[in-house]
Amino acid sequence: MGSNSSRIGDLPKNEYLKKLSGTESISENDPFWNQLLSFSFPAPTSSSELKLLEEATISVCRSLVENNPRTGNLGALIKVFLSRTKELKLSAECQNHIFIWQTHNALFIICCLLKVFICQMSEEELQLHFTYEEKSPGNYSSDSEDLLEELLCCLMQLITDIPLLDITYEISVEAISTMVVFLSCQLFHKEVLRQSISHKYLMRGPCLPYTSKLVKTLLYNFIRQEKPPPPGAHVFPQQSDGGGLLYGLASGVATGLWTVFTLGGVGSKAAASPELSSPLANQSLLLLLVLANLTDASDAPNPYRQAIMSFKNTQDSSPFPSSIPHAFQINFNSLYTALCEQQTSDQATLLLYTLLHQNSNIRTYMLARTDMENLVLPILEILYHVEERNSHHVYMALIILLILTEDDGFNRSIHEVILKNITWYSERVLTEISLGSLLILVVIRTIQYNMTRTRDKYLHTNCLAALANMSAQFRSLHQYAAQRIISLFSLLSKKHNKVLEQATQSLRGSLSSNDVPLPDYAQDLNVIEEVIRMMLEIINSCLTNSLHHNPNLVYALLYKRDLFEQFRTHPSFQDIMQNIDLVISFFSSRLLQAGAELSVERVLEIIKQGVVALPKDRLKILCSNAVSRWPIVRWTESLHARPLCMQLLGSHSFMACLSEISRIEIQICGRGAARGVFYPLCLVSCLQLSSRPVLESTGHPAVHHGFRLRAGCSPTRTPPAKQPFKFFYFWVTEVDRQVTWCIFC
Repeated sequence: MGSNSSRIGDLPKNEYLKKLSGTESISENDPFWNQLLSFSFPAPTSSSELKLLEEATISVCRSLVENNPRTGNLGALIKVFLSRTKELKLSAECQNHIFIWQTHNALFIICCLLKVFICQMSEEELQLHFTYEEKSPGNYSSDSEDLLEELLCCLMQLITDIPLLDITYEISVEAISTMVVFLSCQLFHKEVLRQSISHKYLMRGPCLPYTSKLVKTLLYNFIRQEKPPPPGAHVFPQQSDGGGLLYGLASGVATGLWTVFTLGGVGSKAAASPELSSPLANQSLLLLLVLANLTDASDAPNPYRQAIMSFKNTQDSSPFPSSIPHAFQINFNSLYTALCEQQTSDQATLLLYTLLHQNSNIRTYMLARTDMENLVLPILEILYHVEERNSHHVYMALIILLILTEDDGFNRSIHEVILKNITWYSERVLTEISLGSLLILVVIRTIQYNMTRTRDKYLHTNCLAALANMSAQFRSLHQYAAQRIISLFSLLSKKHNKVLEQATQSLRGSLSSNDVPLPDYAQDLNVIEEVIRMMLEIINSCLTNSLHHNPNLVYALLYKRDLFEQFRTHPSFQDIMQNIDLVISFFSSRLLQAGAELSVERVLEIIKQGVVALPKDRLKILCSNAVSRWPIVRWTESLHARPLCMQLLGSHSFMACLSEISRIEIQICGRGAARGVFYPLCLVSCLQLSSRPVLESTGHPAVHHGFRLRAGCSPTRTPPAKQPFKFFYFWVTEVDRQVTWCIFC
């Protein structure tokens, strides 16, 4: 390095780097620094070149690690950078290219050294290297000031206060990247860091007042998507469209942090790295997500997460509550537009999820938008190309849909938005379709992909949860969407029959060979039956609440009515089949009366006429006869009471039934993101309330409508051959912050 351009291969022999890492102490006022910082560097364009850079500088870094306790040269370099940043704002206003260039290079070297230091030593050792100063031989004390906090605070000031110009673009990117590298200690720890030194500095002291300003600046960097300046805009050569060498270094670190935070490392497909048009926006987004996911301090919550949770729209004139710290305002329209345009990256999807989940102001604003298709279509495209995406990207997109579909207004409005010529949907040409029908098609396609490829139970559950949240609001379903709903049920039915046949054959084979262990077909069969039941509930919900809006679904039911025959008498589906069987029987009889050889148009006309003629009270809500069939189960939940208990109130016959049950599970079957997930309940024999047993929950999410109990027979008692499980269903009402559950079947 120095006044001439450097190459990676020359770095180990570079005289300036040798002096920096050598045994000679260098004063912060030495002219050496101007010589060291007057360099230009060709940017690596691939990961292999980045690796070459690390290998080329490792000897320099090791030498600095060994000699720095005596020389204090790292501290001197940092002081040189800190002194220059005090004049950086004035230099930007005066267009002092040389000064900004050298300051940028100082930060570049600091970050390169810092990355290696963090990889090779603990935080405590790293902090010591920030405190060493020039010492006489044999004196290794380190009682001087700590430069780490001062450097972090300086970086925050640089990011928030320096105006973004062509000559300051690169140093702004470097400052953000250096903060990402500072926070990369988590990469080298298996456990979650809760007492990190850098975390401590960021959450208290001089850095804390910059919290809201930093979060706001990072958000606006993401919103604006500023591109790098063109060649010739600054003195030092333009690095590349990728944003420079340090950007490549810190981007690699940030990618590793991203993997840690999204739990997408093992078994996940490597994400394609799209060419970034704005390195500043990308690095700002990565830093924002890392800050938002820092663990809370022992005595205070994460202030950056608080800022993300509480910011408001610039058009909102209401005052901030005094209890909300670090609040600020930002233009929601600009943020919404940027989020819609940037969903090709998984970090932008994570930001969208974070805002929807944690900031109620953003969620309310987005749900009130009349152009929700701009947001939903990119999310659907992520799910459609599931085979090309990381698993965590797919899950985040799906959870975003779950959050959106919890709102009834959203579920109604998406069926009113008509789309034309969806080019990325290749299974069928869709010249005109509603956004709601397209959402159904994409989610069903994701389920079918999961059934044949990944076989992830929770992906099934979440996909079906999104459909269930929407089902009561289905309106004017496209004929292809209605066909795909029934086709998915057909696929599940065939899979159910196949597993049932395999279980039967395995049982017959075991009679002649007692030593061969049997595959766990019962568990597979149970999972398939749960999915089938959820599909039936989705169809039933649509028929019960919006039959007159969906003639195409009725048409598809009639066309494939033979599929439902086997489930009429199945003990697990008899209740849910009542309404479906009624609809099929009612419209089948009307078609028979109309005669044979009916056209599609004529069948749809008969269905529309029949919908008007079908009495609404014929379709029954499942909980209508609950109290008369089963005793009441009351679950009283206070706001902070743990553990949760269910007190059974009912007949002695029901108590006798419970005595034969070893396991009871609760499944959320109503609306909400946790739909379909089982939470086991166990009998607590030592507790008695009025001679009645108590069920104690081992896990419980937020209360939603429509829970289901699944009770398994005791292992000491052989269950009936055709009914291995007994099913109970119950509904929910809230009375004085208490929840009353009514069981029925």
